[in-house]
Amino acid sequence: MLSYQHEYHAGNHADVLKHSVLALLIRALQRKPKPMRVLDTHAGSGTYDLGSPEAQRGREFERGIARVLEERPVPPELAAYIQIVDACNRGDALETYPGSPRIARALLRETDRLELFELHPKAHAALESAFRRDRQVHVHRRDGFEGVLAVVPPPERRGLVLIDPSYETDDDFARVLDVVPALHRRWTNGVIAVWYPLLRRPQAAAFARRLCALDLPRFYRVELEVEPAGGFGLLGSGLAIANLPYGVDAELETLLPWLHRRLAVDGAGGFRARWLTAP
Repeated sequence: MLSYQHEYHAGNHADVLKHSVLALLIRALQRKPKPMRVLDTHAGSGTYDLGSPEAQRGREFERGIARVLEERPVPPELAAYIQIVDACNRGDALETYPGSPRIARALLRETDRLELFELHPKAHAALESAFRRDRQVHVHRRDGFEGVLAVVPPPERRGLVLIDPSYETDDDFARVLDVVPALHRRWTNGVIAVWYPLLRRPQAAAFARRLCALDLPRFYRVELEVEPAGGFGLLGSGLAIANLPYGVDAELETLLPWLHRRLAVDGAGGFRARWLTAP
């Protein structure tokens, strides 16, 4: 949906979960020296000004990344992610938040590559401006669901796909359920990480059940709920990850309780980190 702008939500609790897990997955894949490729189906603008009118409207970052940064030192599982956030800011000031393209790019080795898909004209222009001269990054103005199927498996044969649409329309839920099995058929050893929102909408709960019921190898689920059950909007979020790299399950089991302690409103919600299919 081209009306969606992530600027209103940059750095919120869902971003913290999504981007900290993304960093763990990339680092895990890099334990082997062979090149890899990261693909982001809904890349957004790449970098977000937290002083913008959009970010200031709800100031969602104050209940997300700002709370994480207040506790130093952070756990080792967060170190790579927080180092990137710090590098985008000056001193203790929190002025900028890096989206998934910036986080992935910061972690790439010289032999790794990054593919970014974005249809929104403003967001795509920002990505083009940021990465125009970067030979390791390819920016597509293309529907991510369609585009990612056209480029897998990548030449490196190793890597991951991050799927994180806005879920503002019913179509997004259906398209995710279609694209994930198709991706796995084309790239059987690729890591597939699907972010999804925890909402009060019945369709959202049904989607999460259907997604997590897919028969995929080394399929793992993490969820972090931080808002009171009686409130409105986004309660939390989750990721379902196929072909979870070895050792990341232990990192997630350590990370989720810490994030919940930092981000939960008055201890609300909860967390889960568990296997959906046999490891």
